[in-house]
Amino acid sequence: MFLSVFDMFKVGIGPSSSHTMGPMVAAARFLDRMRAEPFHYSGLRGALHGSLAFTGVGHASDRATILGLAGFRPETYCADAAEAVLAQIRDTQTIAPPDLPAMTFRPKKDLVFDFGPNLPGHANGMVLMATDAEGDVILRETYYSIGGGFVMTEDELAAGRNTEDGDPVPYPFKSAAEMLKMAERSGKTIAEMKRANEISRGGHDTLRTGVARIWRVMDDCIERGLSADGTLPGGLNVKRRARGIRDALLAERGTNLQAPHKINDWMSAYAMAVNEENAAGGQVVTAPTNGAAGVVPAVIKYWLEHVPGAHEARIEEFLLTAAAIGGLVKFNASISGAEAGCQAEVGSAAAMGAAGLCAVLGGTPAQIENAAEIALEHHLGMSCDPVRGLVQVPCIERNGLGAIKAVSAASLALRGDGTHLVPLDACIETMRQTGADMSEKYKETSLGGLAVNVPNC
Repeated sequence: MFLSVFDMFKVGIGPSSSHTMGPMVAAARFLDRMRAEPFHYSGLRGALHGSLAFTGVGHASDRATILGLAGFRPETYCADAAEAVLAQIRDTQTIAPPDLPAMTFRPKKDLVFDFGPNLPGHANGMVLMATDAEGDVILRETYYSIGGGFVMTEDELAAGRNTEDGDPVPYPFKSAAEMLKMAERSGKTIAEMKRANEISRGGHDTLRTGVARIWRVMDDCIERGLSADGTLPGGLNVKRRARGIRDALLAERGTNLQAPHKINDWMSAYAMAVNEENAAGGQVVTAPTNGAAGVVPAVIKYWLEHVPGAHEARIEEFLLTAAAIGGLVKFNASISGAEAGCQAEVGSAAAMGAAGLCAVLGGTPAQIENAAEIALEHHLGMSCDPVRGLVQVPCIERNGLGAIKAVSAASLALRGDGTHLVPLDACIETMRQTGADMSEKYKETSLGGLAVNVPNC
């Protein structure tokens, strides 16, 4: 099994990898199919189903779909250009993707929120259609946004397609047990095995430059969030808090107010900075999703800024280790809040952050596996219940607590020798089963939990 570090960590836009990035990617893929199957296209239509319908407005799923049909992609998104194109579409009721004819598209009529039953493949389903001059559908495709910006067609999902396409990799582990056995036999760390896999597919330079960009975008996102004030969009009137927390912590340095537990506030500030940027639609890195994008960067920032001996030269080791754990969770369970609740998002992110930190602090493969298990175990059963469908409450603070749990899990694992009762594989399987049993109300539909018990205005 091979999931690249660049699959787990994608540069994109907020507020949601599955609800914003996914629909944009799906729309881009539909345009590619239209270009490959040229007909006399005259119009475009779409329908959002399941969680994409229930929380689509809060996650900007409609906006993302329209921009995707206009030719935008998450990795090259430009906010100013997007606003201009959206205004043009509203004014002209037409859409003009690159290398395709201008087509009729009425945003309020041609993109439908279908609040009926979920499509059969996944809670995040959408259908895109192209029509002829008479309005008849001549091309149609169903897409599923399965979390973390990953998108599959109906046929791909039915066929069980995964990311094993391509040449074999040196260390193709599909479970934590296989990963530990390969590490023991080879004498390599988890990061070294993951590095060998990456290099076999993309080469040294691609890995080095790509990982450097991932951290640069993460760190820039933290710094923007720590510098910004104001109220987040969406109508809940949630105020940005990361800058105020950071400023207060700086002011308290060297005073009798500087208690040891304040380090938790630093971790929360770093994570909340990222997720406030995400909520505002800024550039973030899926880690493994947008809703959980603050955990891994916050743990890295904590390590760099507060742990003696930390050095940016080892960030690659951190991210490779984290990606290996995230890949196991995605392959064997889910990283989608709409499929398995927030245990699949912040829980997975905490496991990744714990594993990465344990690695750069000198942990053995067994200790790293233990750290990931501890972090994930103590997120089991966590629901996804965003108020008004916005990735704000409880999501922003939840990332801060996820980072704190990740650091605690790594520390606990390093206090042992790696032996423990619950294997990571068993924890991942438990998370999958828990997600399958969880009521749909608590899986990113805003139909239960905090979303119905907190006033929306």
